[in-house]
Amino acid sequence: AGSLMTTKLSQPQSTLAKSLSSTSTNAPYFKAVESTEIPPYLTNCPSNGLCSRLPPDCMTCNTNYSCVYGKTATFDCKVKPHVHCVDENNHEQENFTINMTCQFCWQLATSDYVCTNSTNCMTVSCPRQRYNATCTVRDHIHCLGNRVFPKMLYCNWTGGYKWSTALALSITLGGFGADRFYLGQWREGLGKLFSFGGLGIWTLIDVLLIGVGYVGPADGSLYI
Repeated sequence: AGSLMTTKLSQPQSTLAKSLSSTSTNAPYFKAVESTEIPPYLTNCPSNGLCSRLPPDCMTCNTNYSCVYGKTATFDCKVKPHVHCVDENNHEQENFTINMTCQFCWQLATSDYVCTNSTNCMTVSCPRQRYNATCTVRDHIHCLGNRVFPKMLYCNWTGGYKWSTALALSITLGGFGADRFYLGQWREGLGKLFSFGGLGIWTLIDVLLIGVGYVGPADGSLYI
């Protein structure tokens, strides 16, 4: 009797084990698909060129904490994935060193980065107005820290008004307000037109003010 009970109890367990085994065997297997998406930085990375000449976006470099600000220092770098470059002997390599000045990106000269312009601030004001700009380091410049950074800059945009044109109009047709009309100052232009240039006095004053750059475009931009 004892053996019969053991046999009957073992049958369901055996059936369950078979069903689990069958289920795990027949379960669909999903293979991970490798991503074929091209990283955006690859478009700026020349293939099989010198590693030391690669743009900064094509490599990652370790910070040299012993470098002295303003001095040239050596940094250990490694190419990013899918980037291929060679050394001076035309041998492919991944790890290399570069020499660059020890300074942060926001400390670079203004010619080494490009910033956004603002057309909402007045360039002719006292004190001079500033605006919040977003600056990006040029591709061939190496520096420490973020390559995109905020910076306060003076208003320096232009609306396309020429100083030479404004001065020429002030000298020749200033009595009719042509210079003020050109600069977008319609009320002053009408005032000069109907007063015959303030009987000539206003005309002479405007020639002087436009000549020294004190009177500018009404939109607050700079002359070109």
